[in-house]
Amino acid sequence: MACPYFMPVGKLENGSWPHPGRLPLGAGWSGYCTAPRHEGETPSQDVLEALCNLGYASGCSWRPPGQVWDAVRFAVSAPPDSAWRNKARDAAAPPRTLLLHYVCERNHRPVEHGDLEFELSRAAWLRQHADPRIQKMAECFVESYLKKKPEIHP
Repeated sequence: MACPYFMPVGKLENGSWPHPGRLPLGAGWSGYCTAPRHEGETPSQDVLEALCNLGYASGCSWRPPGQVWDAVRFAVSAPPDSAWRNKARDAAAPPRTLLLHYVCERNHRPVEHGDLEFELSRAAWLRQHADPRIQKMAECFVESYLKKKPEIHP
């Protein structure tokens, strides 16, 4: 889960996480805040590590009252391509699309959820999220995911 007000812009290579690959966006990210009255401000390194990249940032002084979400979670399900699902039938066929599930949460409970879809061969989104922050996080998640799964590249 990442903070819904976090706008990631680049990999954070010098973070102090013991296992950065297990972070909600698949890696640590630097970026800026989009919370009201803090738009465009860059949090300190310790805030990026402890709050922005992890969500549920109740200790964040920039968090607005009455927020709709306090964390965003992503997961990739098996691509919808039947050839990839049934490896016994055609083991050489790579998937064409990734189906990305998202859940926006508040107090550890779902508030909104849905699916996004990414076409691998064109590196293009077939279905995007309307909120640019959530969409950017989805892009970061897919980038990290694809680096860990070279076997699904077209």
